[in-house]
Amino acid sequence: MSPADIRTMIRDGQLTGPTAGHALGYAQANLAILKKEHAFDFLLFAQRNPKACPILDVIEPGDFAPNGISSGADIRTDLPKYRIYKQGELVDEVTDILDYWSDDLVCFLIGCSFSFENALLNNDIDVRHITERCNVPMFKTNIATTPAGMFEGPTVVSMRPILEKDIVRAVQVTSRFPSVHGAPLHIGNPQAIGIDDISKPDFGDSVTIHDGEVPVFWACGVTPQAIAMHVKPELMITHAPGHMFITDIRDEHFGII
Repeated sequence: MSPADIRTMIRDGQLTGPTAGHALGYAQANLAILKKEHAFDFLLFAQRNPKACPILDVIEPGDFAPNGISSGADIRTDLPKYRIYKQGELVDEVTDILDYWSDDLVCFLIGCSFSFENALLNNDIDVRHITERCNVPMFKTNIATTPAGMFEGPTVVSMRPILEKDIVRAVQVTSRFPSVHGAPLHIGNPQAIGIDDISKPDFGDSVTIHDGEVPVFWACGVTPQAIAMHVKPELMITHAPGHMFITDIRDEHFGII
């Protein structure tokens, strides 16, 4: 199915779950929406933290059509699930944000590691959350982001178990996609980055780690949600973790060939 077809299914309520494994070959995007008064600080924050928050598109204040990376899409309805944070508290999880929309909102589309998963699969590297049909596990870490304006806080990572023999190839493959988080931030010992229990992710679902596999951690576009909890802006609207915006842009557009 084309990205437009999948977005239509999402808009019609036919697809409400995580988007990993859908529209393979097309880039997916995280979402962060803020009041215009906070938009410059957040753009500067993203520029200073390109591993966690690689910007794919910024939409003009009040506009809801991400024309830079899609055609005919509506950012208010075309993600399976959204989260509403007010003063740092998660107050709602909804399937559209029409009731929350206002003309002073600025939308940021941020690169997503789902976008390099097709390349991993093409290199015969298992992507466990796709195999197990669940959401990718995501964790808050002790890796601090670089502050900008009001924005600061912990980096969030996504985790994929990789066979020891495949780790070098996984690093090589994902390094080709710097606009969608690129190479891993950390390989191995979760405690070294502040993760006490690998079986209990802060976001998403736990996945099986088999003998001979090593947890590998990539910077994650859920980082803005951890930032929202930390600095407590008046309002931040985001995707629900794992429930992304599917673009019309091929993965290779964001890769280094």
